[in-house]
Amino acid sequence: MSVGWGIISTGRHPDVKVAPAMKLAADTRIAAVYSRDIGRAKAFADKHDIVGAYDSLDTLLGDPDVDAVFISSPNSLHAEHTIAAAQAGKHMLVEKPMAVSVQQATDMVRAARDNNVKLGVGFHLRFHLGHVKARELMEHGVVGVPSMIQGQWCLGQRGAVQPPARTGLSAWWGDPAMIGGASTLMGTGVHVIDLLQYLTGHSIVEVSALTDGQTPERPLEQAAAIALRFDDGTLGSITVGRRMPDTENDAMIYGSDGRIALRGTVWEAQTGNLDVTSETVELAESYPEEPLELYRLQIEAFNRAVAGEREFHASGEDGLSVVRVTSAIIESASTGRAVKIERTEA
Repeated sequence: MSVGWGIISTGRHPDVKVAPAMKLAADTRIAAVYSRDIGRAKAFADKHDIVGAYDSLDTLLGDPDVDAVFISSPNSLHAEHTIAAAQAGKHMLVEKPMAVSVQQATDMVRAARDNNVKLGVGFHLRFHLGHVKARELMEHGVVGVPSMIQGQWCLGQRGAVQPPARTGLSAWWGDPAMIGGASTLMGTGVHVIDLLQYLTGHSIVEVSALTDGQTPERPLEQAAAIALRFDDGTLGSITVGRRMPDTENDAMIYGSDGRIALRGTVWEAQTGNLDVTSETVELAESYPEEPLELYRLQIEAFNRAVAGEREFHASGEDGLSVVRVTSAIIESASTGRAVKIERTEA
């Protein structure tokens, strides 16, 4: 079955990553695109060979050729667009962060369930071959009893005390209400949070965060260091930011019997290395850089979910879990206290 996709938003991510990956993905066709500006919609459609270009969301959602939508609008609009799509009977893959509040994310999960449609979240790191292998090794207890897990996705520019202006990004990235009350945390931190929960199979239940933001004078941070506790007692840490001299994007898992190192894999592309040393396994793998591979795999996996072949790798509940953690991190950074994370049924 070929899945017809509608793309909501014509920003940098759908333009550079999503639409090109969809054109590479099997059983995939881009049926339509929506922007509030019809000129932008038509230009995007022309560039990516899309038939439908709309400046009305209702029109896109009413297009019978659209089976699923990729939602890449500003973070604060994810819930509105997701709920509208669910009510129109469309399946939904929403870009991270899923929403800007726990209540919004909960409403999105309920809307998908009530309308019997699929809801996935764009955590592309779950499709990296090194991460898939590391999760399998964790499931087989290769490191023994886990004690510490670390993840970081940091970047910047040498010689720059503050990060340089980011080109190609819409103005809403600098609006606290629209982005969700955090900057680098919403840009890369949410990926690291989800990755650590994915690798371990356990949920984060307590956080303590320090950032250079979440204050009245600086509402959006550019660097964050976060201590974590998982529900099995494992401790962890996350470092994210745009004030590093060089890119650092790694994950490490330590246990009683060894360790798993993922070096350079926490990124937009499939790339980097996996290095495992333990009492039972010695393994080293490298992954040549493939810029669109993770997004292609993500689209194909969601197509299979739409066809009913298997559940999507990153569900709405997974997205809700990350929203709970990010909300707790923002609270911890602004109050200077550790925050325990409450989990209730959506």
